[in-house]
Amino acid sequence: MRRRSLLALPVLATPAIANAQANWPSRPITLIGGFPNGSGVDIYQRRLAEPLSRALGQPIVVDNRTGAGGNIGSDHVAKARPDGYTFYFGTAGTHAINASLYRTLPFDVVRDFTPIAHLGDVPNLMLVSAERRPQFTDCGTVLAAARANPSRLNFSSTGNGASTHLAGAQFNAAAGVDITHVPFRGQPGAALALLSGDVDLFFNQSGPGIGMVRQGQARALAVTTAERLPSLPDVPTVAEACNLPGFVSTTWYGLFGPANLPAPILERMSAEVTRIVQAPEFRTWLMETQGITPPTVFTPAEFAAIQRQDIARWAEVVRVSGARVD
Repeated sequence: MRRRSLLALPVLATPAIANAQANWPSRPITLIGGFPNGSGVDIYQRRLAEPLSRALGQPIVVDNRTGAGGNIGSDHVAKARPDGYTFYFGTAGTHAINASLYRTLPFDVVRDFTPIAHLGDVPNLMLVSAERRPQFTDCGTVLAAARANPSRLNFSSTGNGASTHLAGAQFNAAAGVDITHVPFRGQPGAALALLSGDVDLFFNQSGPGIGMVRQGQARALAVTTAERLPSLPDVPTVAEACNLPGFVSTTWYGLFGPANLPAPILERMSAEVTRIVQAPEFRTWLMETQGITPPTVFTPAEFAAIQRQDIARWAEVVRVSGARVD
């Protein structure tokens, strides 16, 4: 009798599981971020949370679990229940670059997650402090100083493995210079180091970087895209400004859930997020204030394909640059 009851349990539980999925969401949802307040990730996820909360009829709680290039936040979501109440605002750093940059990870960036939606492509700005480094008027003056003084110049980043790190590493490799990497734990420390003169450069993400430029805090010498940004049309590309043909260093943002996220929840979340980021007002906000190219792929399968391609692409960048984190 006991055996028959145990065997029947999965069958009896199925309607309850199906009902929970049909009624999703019935309580607040947590959106995990891997980077601190004020970072490009934080700016975007908070802007997204408001309309997404209205669409789903439940509060979206933004919870930044920072450290280790976003790996702490990633690990939390990888181990979360796939019930539709924990999601991750991921990046090409957390879900492609880190797979080869870190020697070991406590999770698998593909196996332990469900890709949900691509949220746009993100460039970096090569920033200097006009007050602290007035001699750096363009990329040519930076390169001349770097070549005359190997290892003397430095650049800050928002953490090992972040795009602000890899953009600088790519620049070193492409230009044949040795500008020392100085990692910080997030945007505030990296920006303050630039503005105080503790570092020479900061390859900042476009969202917070544009804010620093428009507020007169920093000067943008170049942008890491193939073409100039509509939001900063007077800022040349690295390829133009630094005479490095073909130089491009862009990453992406994307929404992930834990592995085995139920199909009804995946489809609903993907549809709602896609509708929001395609809205004209949101697209304008992305391009004009964040320098982000809005997404051009809109299904989870398409986003998963981008992630797989970028894991291979960034593995080669990491190999060539020599960047590595233990």
